[in-house]
Amino acid sequence: MKRMPLRLALLEAARILEEAGVASPRTEAELIAAHVLGVDRGRLPLVPLVDPPVVDAIGRVVNERATRVPLQYLLGGAVMGAVSVRVGPGVFVPRPETELLLEWGLTLLKGREYPVVVDLCTGSGALALAVAHARPDAVVYAVDNDPDALAWARHNADLRAEAGDTPIRLYSGDVTDDTVFAELDGLVDLVLCNPPYVPQGTPVPPEVADYDPPQAVFAAHGGLEVIRHVVTMAARLLKPGGGVAIEHDDTHAHAVPPLLEARRVLTDVADHPDLTGRPRFVTARRA
Repeated sequence: MKRMPLRLALLEAARILEEAGVASPRTEAELIAAHVLGVDRGRLPLVPLVDPPVVDAIGRVVNERATRVPLQYLLGGAVMGAVSVRVGPGVFVPRPETELLLEWGLTLLKGREYPVVVDLCTGSGALALAVAHARPDAVVYAVDNDPDALAWARHNADLRAEAGDTPIRLYSGDVTDDTVFAELDGLVDLVLCNPPYVPQGTPVPPEVADYDPPQAVFAAHGGLEVIRHVVTMAARLLKPGGGVAIEHDDTHAHAVPPLLEARRVLTDVADHPDLTGRPRFVTARRA
């Protein structure tokens, strides 16, 4: 059994993924290889040669990914900050662009002791769990209205608690209900939200169309229906000096900031680009 240069296996994997229409074929080929080898992606250059069974294993995962099964399903999880969460059928797969929203929130919390954080539309629990990991002193609440998503979030929360993180407080509730977290009105340091925001009828990649729950992706009224309720909720939850960050569609740069600016209690409204320069999330502070 002759060993094969890993470089050639990666080239072949990237070719298959590119032909399948995968957006970042080289990156995903490397992530798959690292997963199969059980090493960090950055250490792949230290593995010049691989055995035929390893090449076959990489090929099996690549061929499945080429059918547009989400990469996170195949790798067993999605990364948010310093944590990895399990995902699968029935829950939205967290995306790398949401990391910037998380970073903004953690920066806001610097210098605050025992902050109270609320993650709305939590899905898999990724944002809430990433905050709880980064800030063990924080009291982190998370809410979603979908039983399947909550089951995944509970599973992920249990795993993170077993790993030693401060447990989050997970609830079933709907952001359109103005009684949700009423006991926290005026007490919250940070509100984070990655809501459904894609305008209904928008074409989306197969990974989204065939696997993400539609109710976690699409929203009525041009994608703004849920965001309007999140803004209302944030305005009542935040304490003076607290902050809110809400992810939005890249077509919403001129639509979402005015929703926050219309609230007299919110100030310092700013829109932020993602790593590709597209408008991606809006932030504000409680006056």
